[in-house]
Amino acid sequence: MTTEPEFLENYDAKAFDRPSVAVDVALVTVVNGLLNVLVLQRNEHPYQGRWQLPGGFVRPSESLDEAAGRVLRDKVGIEDVFTEQLYTFGRVDRDPRTRVISVAYYALVETDRLHTAGDAVRLAQIQVPWAGETEGSVTLTADGDDLEVAFDHDRIAGMVVNRLRGKLNYAPVGYQLLPPEFTLLDLQRIHETILGRRVNKDSFRRRMLASGELEPTGRRQTEVGHRPALLYRARKR
Repeated sequence: MTTEPEFLENYDAKAFDRPSVAVDVALVTVVNGLLNVLVLQRNEHPYQGRWQLPGGFVRPSESLDEAAGRVLRDKVGIEDVFTEQLYTFGRVDRDPRTRVISVAYYALVETDRLHTAGDAVRLAQIQVPWAGETEGSVTLTADGDDLEVAFDHDRIAGMVVNRLRGKLNYAPVGYQLLPPEFTLLDLQRIHETILGRRVNKDSFRRRMLASGELEPTGRRQTEVGHRPALLYRARKR
């Protein structure tokens, strides 16, 4: 009987067709009350000139999480941000080069940490054509114009919005889009931006203060033309 080491020594990995595996990362931030995602302009085929999320093929020696971190570091120049695996996109014809399965991630970051210098890197507004939680493609716009998007990255961005809207009901999400200290109004605006609708101010504040997610800093706003509001921070978990 063949032992496992003997089997593995003689195993032919080329005996079966293997798809390529990639990671794509939707780096989301908020600008002027609107959800934005960072996109890069492709300088090569396929889809030359179109806009895509930062992404790349997974190397044999790295995990999926490591690949996502490398993509953000090498292509965007950012590290140490909240990142979570989103969904696996595997439509057969999603990449015209070959069979490519993409494991998508999303990352949340305050705008001040992003660098979008250069014509080939920009923030695109996420225009969501639906209310509530659903799935589908979104439109990405910049300077008032719709961007031509490569692959299925408009669907990935749409999935991010759906995930964030769902998680607001049960998880401490959205704080990564704020500075370390913030007011309850700042937090309310982040929730409204993600949900795409207004929320009741009083009930929102009661719910957040009772959630255990916040802790007061003991400080108030400075240099404001109204009564300075209390500052909070997200409670460490």
